[in-house]
Amino acid sequence: MNETFLENILCEVSVSGCEEPVQEVVKAYMENYADEIREDEIGDVVCVLNPESERRIMLSAHADEIGAVISHVKEDGHIQVVNRGGIISFTYPGQQIKICGKEGTVYGVVEATRETFGSKELKAKDFLVDIGARTREEAYEKISLGDAVVLDTHIRKMMNGRLTARALDDRLGVFIIMEALRRAKEKGCKAGVYAASTVGEETTKNGAYWCSSRIKPDLAVIVDVTYCTDYGDGETAEAGEVLLGGGPVLCNSPTVAKRLNDQVEDCAADLGIPVQREAAGGLTCTDGDKIHFSGEGVPLVLVSIPLRYMHTPAEVADRKDVEGCIELIAEFLCR
Repeated sequence: MNETFLENILCEVSVSGCEEPVQEVVKAYMENYADEIREDEIGDVVCVLNPESERRIMLSAHADEIGAVISHVKEDGHIQVVNRGGIISFTYPGQQIKICGKEGTVYGVVEATRETFGSKELKAKDFLVDIGARTREEAYEKISLGDAVVLDTHIRKMMNGRLTARALDDRLGVFIIMEALRRAKEKGCKAGVYAASTVGEETTKNGAYWCSSRIKPDLAVIVDVTYCTDYGDGETAEAGEVLLGGGPVLCNSPTVAKRLNDQVEDCAADLGIPVQREAAGGLTCTDGDKIHFSGEGVPLVLVSIPLRYMHTPAEVADRKDVEGCIELIAEFLCR
């Protein structure tokens, strides 16, 4: 597992609609492994192996993260924002943030008072971001409307091979599909593989639809995170039990092809990789929900990464699960 590539992805800011920094990291790394790298008008990046093959398998993971974008600057230099994706508003007040400004990163703080935490209806529109500017004009020297805003967090290694960072959802998925393509190439894969780092999953899922419509895959492998049930009062009745470190998770969903689930599970058994199962009553809330209905319909399988504390500043994953996903998908591609 290429730790440097993973850390480079996790260090960037990629709020939905502002994914360029992560996509640049993907392109730079994959130019040594992909036969082609394709881009489109909205920022999707597709790394291709064996483009001449008639058999086309799409891998999809989204590059975007939840966050905010600047919507207004007040006369006193304080910044107002609008959310992009399902942020948890109470994780922002009193926290340090960083902004992708016109000339580089701009640091600041989301204002907070004791009264802030007494509000039951706190929303992104209530945030005031302090970057130290004294006037609107001074703020505009460093930032612009539409700039991405995220919590200024860190990547940390934990005990037992766990790691914590912001936006493991779903930059872990991007890391996995790119590494799976690389491993599949090493193993002599003959199928056409189209690893799509998509934009906009947290807001519109437009990237998944655009990529699938243009690739026209025979089938798709979706890689995203899923909720662990091994902390707090995890509810197992609806989705089932998912454990951190328990291995990749396959989904029993009306949109997932049973035969593909079975084939992936066979690969896992042969490799000695444990897999888990979760249930979905309908759609999967992933890129797969757009890909499945693109073109004449695309059969898909969802391979999920167990995740704790989703959509918080400190999501937690297990390296064993990540490595298991990479090896499992690479083997599936080769078969």
